Amino acid sequence: MSETPDPEVVELATKVFDLARTGETGTLVAYVDAGVPANLTNDRGDSLLMLAAYHGHAEAVTALVARGADPDRANDRGQTPLAGAVFKSEDAVIEALLAAGADPAAGTPSARDTARMFGKADLLERFGAR
Repeated sequence: MSETPDPEVVELATKVFDLARTGETGTLVAYVDAGVPANLTNDRGDSLLMLAAYHGHAEAVTALVARGADPDRANDRGQTPLAGAVFKSEDAVIEALLAAGADPAAGTPSARDTARMFGKADLLERFGAR
């Protein structure tokens, strides 16, 4: 027997994911501080951190990691926030994730693989590519 999600919960989750996408850090962290899980994921496995990283919001990335978001949590396609930031060339987000301990080898493709695919030699050197 499958449970039908509470429409109010779905509406709140949608709002929180939108805050991550748009980089509204203050409001986003207020929700997390009030009890929304820092590692909340949507129906595609994208975490709040993944959405903030992919959309270039380094401040939100730093704030989420400080509240327990896993910098290496992959989505349903195996992509990590760091790989997404490499794909989108979000340098400030890459810096924030590396400072948070994100693993360039995590995920499929990994951030290292993504840098290699797009010829980002500076990142490969930074990641210690082998």
